[in-house]
Amino acid sequence: MKRLSLITNALLACLVISGCSGYRPAPAAFHEMLDQPYRLGAGDRIRVTVFEQEGLTNTYSVDQSGYFAFPLVGVVPARGHTVQQIEATLAAKLREGYLRDPDVSVEVDRYRPVFIMGEVGAPGQYSYVPGMTVQKAIAMAGGFSPRANQGSVDITRNINGEVVTGRVRTTDPLLPSDTVYVRERLF
Repeated sequence: MKRLSLITNALLACLVISGCSGYRPAPAAFHEMLDQPYRLGAGDRIRVTVFEQEGLTNTYSVDQSGYFAFPLVGVVPARGHTVQQIEATLAAKLREGYLRDPDVSVEVDRYRPVFIMGEVGAPGQYSYVPGMTVQKAIAMAGGFSPRANQGSVDITRNINGEVVTGRVRTTDPLLPSDTVYVRERLF
């Protein structure tokens, strides 16, 4: 009977330990994305300036399908493109019978939001700002709850079309459309 109890306890300990290792640290691609140029996606809003063309200068939202409508040119694909690529595309299309030498500038006016879930004061959707860290995002969400694991959090991020979840420190930077999950501590 005592031996059966020891085996049962050992198996239970193995299950608990294996359950704790369900998440792995963030893959290298999490940090590699930080060094790449920002790529637009659905929910971003860009500001397009065409110098000396006030009728074309405006803010434009990237729709759910990844496009935005631009006067004279029509629908322009934006998902996965950098602002420099959008500048070149718009300038080329405006040269096709509309403007002789268009000078186009594009900047991100509003980024996609980040989402914060779990053990925080006010889970929800929050505006992303460049340079945002996990810690700053949690502060925007009302801080940690009393039961929160404050050492690390899980981030779900779209990396090259694949949704990946990894565990990071609270000092790590965020990207637009990241989902932050603050886990409950065990004790």
